[in-house]
Amino acid sequence: MPPKPINFTDKLSKFSEHWSPRLIAELNHYQFKLAKIVGDFVWHSHPETDEAFIILDGNLVIEFRDGSVELKPGELIVVPKGVEHKPYAREECSILLIEPRGTLNTGDAGGELTAEQDKWI
Repeated sequence: MPPKPINFTDKLSKFSEHWSPRLIAELNHYQFKLAKIVGDFVWHSHPETDEAFIILDGNLVIEFRDGSVELKPGELIVVPKGVEHKPYAREECSILLIEPRGTLNTGDAGGELTAEQDKWI
């Protein structure tokens, strides 16, 4: 039996929590996670891995210590490992994250916004 396609719109309709990525697929040791975000996140980095953000809906700003980047739907950015960053969205934004299994959303910062790992939808 062939694999079934994963519909982002359908999966996004199954949760409403912000800053709480939901796992939708795995490829080797990489996970594909959908998230809804709004407001400010925490300054953090991922010392061991790069992190990819793909914007599905809304606008996302990622602040870096030396500037910021604003992303629109259909755009992708890869934050290199070890680079401190802080995502935020003025209004709700839907994103697809691609990162190795076991990567915490808050990276090295930890704290109350650290999401539960491997929460499948």
